[in-house]
Amino acid sequence: MAESQDQLEIKFRLSDGSDIGPKSFAAATRITALKESILAQWPKDKEYGPKTVKDVKLINAGKILENNRTVGECQSPLCNPPGGVTTMLVVVQPPTVEKEKNVASEAKQSKCVCVIL
Repeated sequence: MAESQDQLEIKFRLSDGSDIGPKSFAAATRITALKESILAQWPKDKEYGPKTVKDVKLINAGKILENNRTVGECQSPLCNPPGGVTTMLVVVQPPTVEKEKNVASEAKQSKCVCVIL
């Protein structure tokens, strides 16, 4: 019985309403490992998929889960029914166009250095 409490069934809900999973994870599994699992299982037909773990945010019980935490630490009794399947929302951050624009505009600006002796 202790083994079943150490294992959690988790499915990942994507923004279009489709799911990845459910899959069983140990309570000691880090959130980073969940994100790596999502990257490996991401549907190939989805247009804007994450490229790295940094592109993925997981939300459970209204809280963004931190990479260095474990699944067991992030459990919420309201959203994680005993013996049931936990659903976590997957948010993919789109590539930041604004950062790319800033880098491009900085490259266009001339740099001037003044030295006063």
